[in-house]
Amino acid sequence: MASSSITPVFISTQSLHSLLCHRTLIDHFQSSLPKVSTSLCSPIRQSHDVSPASSLLLMPSWSNSPSLPYIGVKLVTYFPQNSALSLPGVHASYVLFSSANGQTLASMDGTELTLFRTSCVSGLASRVLARNDSQVLVMIGAGALAPHLIRAHLVARPSLRKVVIWNRTEEKARKLAEKMRESEGLDGVGFETNGCLDEVVEMGDIVSCATNSEVALVKGQRLKPGVHLDLVGSFKHSMKECDDEAIKRGRVFVDNEAALVEAGELVGAFERGVIGKEDIGGNLVQLITGEKVGRSSSAEITVFKSVGSAVVDILAAQLVYETYLQHNK
Repeated sequence: MASSSITPVFISTQSLHSLLCHRTLIDHFQSSLPKVSTSLCSPIRQSHDVSPASSLLLMPSWSNSPSLPYIGVKLVTYFPQNSALSLPGVHASYVLFSSANGQTLASMDGTELTLFRTSCVSGLASRVLARNDSQVLVMIGAGALAPHLIRAHLVARPSLRKVVIWNRTEEKARKLAEKMRESEGLDGVGFETNGCLDEVVEMGDIVSCATNSEVALVKGQRLKPGVHLDLVGSFKHSMKECDDEAIKRGRVFVDNEAALVEAGELVGAFERGVIGKEDIGGNLVQLITGEKVGRSSSAEITVFKSVGSAVVDILAAQLVYETYLQHNK
């Protein structure tokens, strides 16, 4: 019997926001990542330099599993100089196909999808690694990812009561703090800014970094015992958000093995003999399943380095698409 043709749907940024929230995506990752991590094919992403400062990234993934019958591809452009033009540095589109017959099912705003999935990977790691009594979240960076990371950490650690934001441009930090104060669902959480980076780092029970920095921002000697350090920004060898001391003092975990060859903080630490690959505490799936032990004491410093993957892209796209179908029966 012939299959009927499916009309592809376009899911706009506005629609995506109505279909997705950080709590449901963190929960979806926690329940789904261990099940699909072995059945998904996700080649290492391709990165092409389209100019000395700009990149095009291609991130495919596919599964023939009945629970995840999809092929997905994310197309990403990375233009860090866009901040001078008041434009986002990252633009992306995500296209979802059926792995049963190859039909196009949906295309969606890959930029927003990336912001949600990246922040929720950090949120899930925070749920597993950060202390239960964490009260102060330090957000380093005030770009498009920052409000998502703040929300994801607040969902993961409801004990958080204060968010302190630092950014190179203080005005951006102030605007973000103001925006978060006016946001719904964040009652009982205070938002403030601080222009002294070293002072800010010392405050954090959780320190989350989302920058394009090629110079270490977080100094390990400033980290207090028991802190959870969340490193999101770097995905090239030239990029790093913390120094060797932070890597040395902490117990390091990664979202997936690609971080070991892509993240500037880790590649540099391996090259300089600060730590070895065998010192990595485990990846996110191993933490979720309990195959690897996370935090071992209240004084231990945990470090989570993420570089992203096509696996979490396709899981996020699945949740968006299937929620869309439920809402439009």
